[in-house]
Amino acid sequence: MSTCPSHPTDPTDPSGSDRTPPSTPASPAPRTFDDLVAEAEAAPTAGWDFSWFEGRATEARPSWRYAEAMAQRLAGAKASLDIQTGGGEVLASAATLPPLAVATEGWPANVARATALLHPRGVAVVASPEDAPLPFADAAFDLVTSRHPVQARFAEIARVLRPGGTYFAQHVGPASAFELVEYFLGPQPAEVRNSRHPDLERAEAEAAGLEVAGLRAERLRMEFSDIGAVVHFLRKVVWMVPDFSVEKYRPRLRELHDRIQAEGPFVAHSSRHLFDLRKPA
Repeated sequence: MSTCPSHPTDPTDPSGSDRTPPSTPASPAPRTFDDLVAEAEAAPTAGWDFSWFEGRATEARPSWRYAEAMAQRLAGAKASLDIQTGGGEVLASAATLPPLAVATEGWPANVARATALLHPRGVAVVASPEDAPLPFADAAFDLVTSRHPVQARFAEIARVLRPGGTYFAQHVGPASAFELVEYFLGPQPAEVRNSRHPDLERAEAEAAGLEVAGLRAERLRMEFSDIGAVVHFLRKVVWMVPDFSVEKYRPRLRELHDRIQAEGPFVAHSSRHLFDLRKPA
């Protein structure tokens, strides 16, 4: 923000030429490492609302605009299932939901949050662990969706889809945000870096009997402008650095804070791919 330069005192001013000009408020002192970390540790992590990062971190969005494309699919569906819905925020963004809409979530805090958000829309939220079979009958849904599932269990997805049904989902891709992951964990082996590769997931989907109608992938820029954003991100997206805690990684966090202060935002790159899969009729 710019400020106007102060004017010299006017000697003809009857109040006197030695009048003290109005003072300019001092800029607030920069927040310290401890302040930023404490704020991030106190912030709630439930759900997939990322508004806390406003002005502190950015991530480019995929060109396919998943939430809007998902909403179009939902508007034409009769029975839908949203897997690993988080706090239900993405599903709730759809203007029109099918006559039968169900969501699953495994984390108790998110189950409660999703229930509060989605029940008023007529969506049944089912608590279901991520690694458990889906608690639904065969061929129950004509549309299954998911945004960033921890793991896509394609055999289960194929089972609950009706013939001719669709799985439409945005997945996290290989080596996503690994600049940040490897800053804390060190270089990762190839099998870890490539564990979410779309080609591998495509093969799993086809082995489960699903046909690939579309598959797109993009790599997108991320920026973390302060160490609080890094801490909150790693607390919220817990699989990035599974053993993360401020206490354990405090020296590395302080080093990264100093680096951001000196050089500007820490840059990483997310990886995303979009699946459009069909169960043969």
